[in-house]
Amino acid sequence: MIKLRFILVGKVKDSYLKTGYEEYIKRLSKYGKVTLEYVDEEKLNDSPNKLEILKALDEEGEKVLNRIKDDEYVITCDIHGKNIDSIEFSSFLEKNIDLGKSTFTFVIGSSYGLSDLIRKRSNFLLSFSKMTFTHPLTLLLILEQVYRAFKIMNNENYQK
Repeated sequence: MIKLRFILVGKVKDSYLKTGYEEYIKRLSKYGKVTLEYVDEEKLNDSPNKLEILKALDEEGEKVLNRIKDDEYVITCDIHGKNIDSIEFSSFLEKNIDLGKSTFTFVIGSSYGLSDLIRKRSNFLLSFSKMTFTHPLTLLLILEQVYRAFKIMNNENYQK
């Protein structure tokens, strides 16, 4: 059975996003076991310096890495990652499933980004755009794209 884990660093305040998460988790559950986990974002003052941000990112990174097992295939949402379209993403996931990967863990960093510790552990860095999105919105986007990928893999119709 395929396992899809989504790890978000930070909290989600907007109810419309939570509703969206619930909807896509429900839809994805047809294809495997889906879990959503939150990791606390490190507290920083209103004007942190670069060193404070890097330290916080590494602390967040350690918390995320402590949740990831060695056999998990980690896909990190990162502005520096590879930008691919939905069909390529679906093919990418299908290829990895065919290669025996069964647990896919998607990591979305905090409002300050990601630790290099997470990037190093990642099997694939995925970018949605050169634009910057909030981390809660990015979670909704990845949930939708994973759902779309499974619909494509299974030759199922999906309303655009």
